[in-house]
Amino acid sequence: MSQALLTVNGIEVIYNHVILVLKGVSLTVPEGSIVALLGGNGAGKTTTLRAVSNLLKGERGNVTKGSIEYRGERIEGLTPSDLVRRGVIQVMEGRHCFGHLTVEENLLTGAYTRGLSRGELAAELERVYHYFPRLKTRRTSQAGYTSGGEQQMTAVGRALMAKPNMILLDEPSMGLAPQIVAEIFQIVRDLNGKEGVSFLLAEQNTNVALKYADYGYILESGRIVLDGPAAELADNEDVREFYLGVSKAGRTSFRDIKSYRRRKRWL
Repeated sequence: MSQALLTVNGIEVIYNHVILVLKGVSLTVPEGSIVALLGGNGAGKTTTLRAVSNLLKGERGNVTKGSIEYRGERIEGLTPSDLVRRGVIQVMEGRHCFGHLTVEENLLTGAYTRGLSRGELAAELERVYHYFPRLKTRRTSQAGYTSGGEQQMTAVGRALMAKPNMILLDEPSMGLAPQIVAEIFQIVRDLNGKEGVSFLLAEQNTNVALKYADYGYILESGRIVLDGPAAELADNEDVREFYLGVSKAGRTSFRDIKSYRRRKRWL
């Protein structure tokens, strides 16, 4: 078992002082692993990532209970910029590239806090282009005029420029064609294997996430309802029925979905 890089222990998150979103969420990201945070829209995946990266205050949210530790140190009191310097980078849902800047200028913003020389910056750019060759051919294009897949690659490449130990990746497959999704997840696996970057990724596409992850947690209504090694979750009868749409009898009919809550063993 690898040493824990990130430990989230029983956190509760409240928005606007009244809306309870996370209800005792606990998870662990071992060093050098890919951990998937799965669940439907509104389950609390993005809120969990923002709790780790301390971006909740911008949404009027607060962690009111529990603790978050990175390398054994409590990090709830750190600013997002402090976490970036410690190697924790979040890639936001929807990419959020600087549309008026070129692809290469977007990448360079990721290294802003590192104080690199011109030669070191050039070397870092080539490292990113090694993983994202498509970006090299598009490096002088305005990011706002590139495809959704290229913008997602730019966002991940920008995070890589900050030399992260862990990337919090929010909905990387959103709005992308299946072949682009597979390409991006393969790059995630390469970064994990070759660069040693750990990933905590929030994803609705359970099938592709479990294919590339080492371990998975399933969130529903702000609670962890199931967790385990990715291969075991992919073979779990409940996960296959309720998240992959496949049961022992074959594909699940949408006519049966309305009663699925009564059949879930964890509800």
